[in-house]
Amino acid sequence: KEDVPIPSISNDGVLIQVMATGVCRSDWHGWKGHDGDVKKAGLPFCPGHEFSGIVVRIGSSVSKFKTGDKVAVPFILSCGRCHHCHDDRPTVCAHQEQPGFTRWGSFAEFVSIPRADRNLCLLPPTVSFVQAAALGCRFTTAYRAVIQQGKCCRQNKGGQQTVAVFGCGGLGLSCILMAASQGATSIIAVDVSPLALQKARELGATHIVQTNREQSSEEMASLTKQYTRYKEGADLTIDAAGFPTTSEAAVYATRPSGRMVQVGLPFGATNIPMTLVAGKEIELVGSHGFSALDLPHLLELISTNPALDPAQLVEKYVTLEEGCEALMEMDKASPLGMTMITKFDTKKSRL
Repeated sequence: KEDVPIPSISNDGVLIQVMATGVCRSDWHGWKGHDGDVKKAGLPFCPGHEFSGIVVRIGSSVSKFKTGDKVAVPFILSCGRCHHCHDDRPTVCAHQEQPGFTRWGSFAEFVSIPRADRNLCLLPPTVSFVQAAALGCRFTTAYRAVIQQGKCCRQNKGGQQTVAVFGCGGLGLSCILMAASQGATSIIAVDVSPLALQKARELGATHIVQTNREQSSEEMASLTKQYTRYKEGADLTIDAAGFPTTSEAAVYATRPSGRMVQVGLPFGATNIPMTLVAGKEIELVGSHGFSALDLPHLLELISTNPALDPAQLVEKYVTLEEGCEALMEMDKASPLGMTMITKFDTKKSRL
């Protein structure tokens, strides 16, 4: 831990006192040098991108927020001006900013956020800082992957009924929770960790597949397909881990004319069986983050639906120093559920 100056803010930005921030595998990727945006930003750098807090300063052009407001912050801060934003696709904004990737993030007492009026969202009185931080990346990302990109929707009678999720970290568990909320009749959780699979069961998985690191992607897919209709594969498969074997296995485990969503941050070269994709007309869909414009709806959803409470994904509450240690521990293994930093140095105000 190191004392650094309090960040300055832009005219359209705010300064937020961080009240809760998650430790995510994407932060680890940035720390290990796997992320191009972090490399471009250079050192020194501060990670952290899923957080909530209190507005303590506002820029001169900010009109929707005031000091003291409790806010949720999406990790994609779209510009609202580029052609992608005009096409209602802010998740691929050409000029997006991302705390913890393109700019300093939330592993700190204070973080500066630009484009506040467009991207921040007031917290409903019934949503806590921990809930808001827990949905800030993995939960919102899962919502987009399962419902918006995966088309798994309770109201869609022709939608997917069998969902297979590869990787049961915080993102994968969130995907399972989302699939269960949409009434998926069969949810298959795939992971190497028995503890992660047990948690997946608790959150709605109907079947679990424990794999090992020596298995091939085709072997992993074969174990998964035994729980699907006609043993042909799942209607919707989701790679929430981002490893080459899980990405490939998710494709192999998709039924003919089914859909595979890549939402885990890809790491390493993959050998996607494109002959299989073409021959079985499998749809491959990417999913990245979540639109800030949809955040009010999701906050309202979790405030009225206890089954969707993202706080149930949190396994450990830690200090800022312990959060940094948890990040480094990801070298060895993925932690169960989410690790949430909630304890900061508040002995004296530096404002």
